[in-house]
Amino acid sequence: MVGRRVSPKHNRGGRWPRIVFIEPAETQVRVLTVAQTARLDEALNMIAAAPTDVKPHATASALRDYQHEGIRVIFYATALGSILIVTYVEAD
Repeated sequence: MVGRRVSPKHNRGGRWPRIVFIEPAETQVRVLTVAQTARLDEALNMIAAAPTDVKPHATASALRDYQHEGIRVIFYATALGSILIVTYVEAD
């Protein structure tokens, strides 16, 4: 899933953010079920559409904490928002 791009319908201003997973998120994604992966893909599309709309993490203001329908994604964006770096994934 490294380098994932979002669908054109979520494209903001002609620029698609690249989504990169780092540990432990890489390991967490590998053990997801097909259904959980589908929900994660939907969540990533929502995040990529408006990353600054995601609430800041409670203890680290540079991080964003997305939680919806049993999916949690903690990430941060590069200065220009062209890359979203996912640090943690949780699915139930």
